[in-house]
Amino acid sequence: MHAFAPIPLGTPIPDSPHAVSCSLPTMAAVRGYEEKDPAVVGRLRSGYPRFLVHPFSRRLASALAARHGLAGRTLWLASSRRMAGALLAHLQSAGGAGAALFAGDGVHGVSHPESPELARSAKLYLQNVGGFISSREAEDRLAAMGAGPAPGGEAYFQGDAAGEIRRILRPLFAGAADGDLLLANCGMNAVYSAFRAVTELQAPRGRTGWVQLGWLYLDTIAILRRFTPSKSDYLHVPDVMDLGALERLLADRGSGIAGVVAEVPTNPLMQTPDVPALASLCRAHAIKLILDPSLASAFSIDCLPHADLVVNSLTKYTGSDGDIIAGLVAVNPAAPDAAALRRAVAAAVEPPYPRDLARLAAQIGNTREVLARIEESTPKVAAFLASHPAVRSIHWALEPASRANYLRVARSPGATGGAVSFTVRGGLDRFYDRLRLPKGPSFGMRTTLICPFIYLAHYDMVTSAAGRAELAANGLDPELLRLCVGTEPAEEIIGALGEALEGA
Repeated sequence: MHAFAPIPLGTPIPDSPHAVSCSLPTMAAVRGYEEKDPAVVGRLRSGYPRFLVHPFSRRLASALAARHGLAGRTLWLASSRRMAGALLAHLQSAGGAGAALFAGDGVHGVSHPESPELARSAKLYLQNVGGFISSREAEDRLAAMGAGPAPGGEAYFQGDAAGEIRRILRPLFAGAADGDLLLANCGMNAVYSAFRAVTELQAPRGRTGWVQLGWLYLDTIAILRRFTPSKSDYLHVPDVMDLGALERLLADRGSGIAGVVAEVPTNPLMQTPDVPALASLCRAHAIKLILDPSLASAFSIDCLPHADLVVNSLTKYTGSDGDIIAGLVAVNPAAPDAAALRRAVAAAVEPPYPRDLARLAAQIGNTREVLARIEESTPKVAAFLASHPAVRSIHWALEPASRANYLRVARSPGATGGAVSFTVRGGLDRFYDRLRLPKGPSFGMRTTLICPFIYLAHYDMVTSAAGRAELAANGLDPELLRLCVGTEPAEEIIGALGEALEGA
């Protein structure tokens, strides 16, 4: 029997009300999802939580709006009172007349008159900074209001969940104490909190510029573009391998640059810069370096000795069941200004909801075992794809162009994570629609998962000539697929890929 069976459109992956992925089994479904086609969106029972407002959150917002007399207004529920205040300030700065804070039944948010423009602005802000209410908190609030059943059916860590999570993470960050490991409600809030902490430290020193090294995850790019003081403060070095270009930029503008952000490796091209050389450049110019190893995980990559701050999505690999979102900011205690950065991150970060912490603590102890199985299969899958005549290009942690750079920070030669990106000959639609693997957003789960990454992350660019030109300038093919190997047998994953590639 095959390990993989077709998963109907909209089905949560995994089968949990808190699943972080959902099935988009055809390219028509992917396009319909991006274009908000009711025939597609109406069948989604869940989705990646920062992109699709969770059904529990929507139901809670409706119940609270009815209870508190908010007819004719749209209510957005935030992760905290502080986040609600930040959202209100954002809407007001964008001319959002009539927006107002909401507080009721223990929940905080912002309401505004019905307006598609305001709604888009509010949703995008909460998506970028990781400010939505947790789906488990929404579930608990609904139950407390008598508007939903009591939660059940999940295993939780019994005891100090945050302490257990830090106990597992601490060996990955040599020299770091518990106070240096700051937990966030999601990976993007970790990134945003690190960005804010460095900004708060560096702006009084006249340093307001930020450098994006390579092509980063879309919300990280959005943070750098949206929250730097001016367009000239957002700086981009497209080629992560070209540290000479960065060196020339820093020689020209280094005294005004606050920080550099890099992924190790990058998402989705799997490129790894020379991290020790990058760190040396940043230190020479008193620039703070933020490194993000989420694509392969901090269990596989050791970034802290080279960074001021390490940000990591704990949704990936540590939440390997695929039903929890969380993040981490790790402060390098040996770096300059460590104490100030620690205080600033702690003040900025949105803490995880307690039941989310307990769920993550129940899973995180399995991370090494899960990664061992994933990383045993990943080279086999990568080798198969690299040798197949229907595969046009492939990227993974140990690809020749940046293999040496990756191994400088890998915890072992086989510590690759599970991500592989590739393109196929003969057309994306035919391959994707034929493929039996689970298809949806996210990665780093026990379940193998594949998605047409550029379509899901940058659909606006895929569908415009200017966008396609920008993608091409950054080496990104719109038809790039991102595969994350799971714990299923490698031969089953390869078999499914080979079947879909046949005749491509």
